[in-house]
Amino acid sequence: MTLTRRASLMSLFAAPAAGALFAWSTNGPASATKSTPKVPPAGGFGAQYFPNVLLRTHEGEEVRFYDDLLQGKSVIINMMYTLCQDGRCGVITSNLVALQRELGDRVGRDIFMYSISLKPLEDTPRMLLEYAARQHVGPGWQFLTGDPADIELLRRRLGFINVNPVKDADINSHTGAVRFGNERLERWCMAPGGTNPRYLATLVESALL
Repeated sequence: MTLTRRASLMSLFAAPAAGALFAWSTNGPASATKSTPKVPPAGGFGAQYFPNVLLRTHEGEEVRFYDDLLQGKSVIINMMYTLCQDGRCGVITSNLVALQRELGDRVGRDIFMYSISLKPLEDTPRMLLEYAARQHVGPGWQFLTGDPADIELLRRRLGFINVNPVKDADINSHTGAVRFGNERLERWCMAPGGTNPRYLATLVESALL
């Protein structure tokens, strides 16, 4: 990857995790609903940007973030934790459950959903499994935990950040957005997690498929 390409990809994910809907290609912001496809060179360069850190799923399986979860796939990603004191994570998860229903059997086949814990030391695979069961999460959606340093690296590379350092230090400021993207086409978007699930499904299908 050239320095220019690396800088472009990093700037793509530098958007704050809250606020208006963003749609992006590797060349920068595009329309609010769909970005221009851009096919990477042979072999791509996603692996040089996205950490291939080891994670554990809510079913206790060990996976690599890039190799197993991201490479060549269309994905929906949010960050959360199970013992959310203000209930915000549960509200967003419930909204994503409705989104999963809207997308139907495409989830787990064409689109994969991932929820990454912001409190990995508390959110063991068993805790995540119980949380997923309480939320009535369907197949094709994995809840993930791992080493705190690896989770922090993922948070930053995925753009779940706030340009205000005080707000960035607040875990709650990272739980309200959803990142969705097509890794193969390098097409990435972000939307508020409370977006109407039917409308969000339309955006996801338009941007990713």
